[in-house]
Amino acid sequence: MRRLVAVLLVVLAGLLAGCGGGQTETPGTSEGGEGAEKQVKLGIIQIVEHPALDAARQGFLDVLAENGYKDGENLEVDFRNAQNEQATLQAIADKFANDPKDLILAIATPSAQAAADKTSDIPILITAVTDPVAAKLVKSMEKPGTNVTGTTDMNPIKEQLELITKIVPDAKKIGVIYNSSEVNSQVQVNICKEVAPELGLEIVEAPITASSEVMQGAQSLVGKVDAIYIPTDNTVVSACASVIKVGEENQIPVFAGEGNTVKSGAIATLGIDYYKLGRQTGEMALRVLDGANPAEMPIESQKDLKLTINPAAAERMGVTIPEELITEDTEIIKE
Repeated sequence: MRRLVAVLLVVLAGLLAGCGGGQTETPGTSEGGEGAEKQVKLGIIQIVEHPALDAARQGFLDVLAENGYKDGENLEVDFRNAQNEQATLQAIADKFANDPKDLILAIATPSAQAAADKTSDIPILITAVTDPVAAKLVKSMEKPGTNVTGTTDMNPIKEQLELITKIVPDAKKIGVIYNSSEVNSQVQVNICKEVAPELGLEIVEAPITASSEVMQGAQSLVGKVDAIYIPTDNTVVSACASVIKVGEENQIPVFAGEGNTVKSGAIATLGIDYYKLGRQTGEMALRVLDGANPAEMPIESQKDLKLTINPAAAERMGVTIPEELITEDTEIIKE
């Protein structure tokens, strides 16, 4: 009996040693940054591809990579572009909610609305969303109260209209082309109409509902306005070449709500850097992955604004850039 008990004790000790000894490394562990021991499934939903939104996405992913989350290793990135189609957007949001993902990055207002409508459990980081409260994504900017947090790209619209008056001093009527079905665009147009009288300006609206209508919307402003302003409207920005073409052919100066549209041929803007905005959102995502509650994380905005000017575009549209606007901090686009 004693011999049997001794044998049993030896076997039991061996089993315990086997369970506690030879542990394997946690999947996804690397020598990179913090959080590298976690395996994360990330879904990225983007309404349409254009330079500003693409830059925000890249900034987000760069921050994750710098902190140990490597795509194909411990990070599984499922990027979906809706091509500005609402039905596709809803299908993507459905897939991400049912898959499910550990985290969703929703780029632009329609993407954020679609994702938030499908899940209240998965943390959603938003970026390039103009007014999260008006879009009914959060209860307040200070305390979202939902599974959604992130960054806003609200423009300094008054300052952007002031910039137009500095470059086109005689301008009185400003045409604004926007997608009337995008909440973010409606908010911007309303602000334009509120601040325009203070600057001696009148806003002439050119609402559209699809990318195919952008050219027609721009042409409808010919002979009616002294300049055209493109807000951060995803539909119009994705087809901004049509607006710029109309501006050049009719000598109507075209201004933008963000710098990438200036790089594409608009004259100027005073705006945010979407790559930096994406990075800022990525930093927030790291906190969520470490256990922070999105409901308690205030929506963040970017404080640093950059003046971007395209002198060649100004020349093509018949205007001269005042010398006082050219400083060492001005980004000059060279074509």
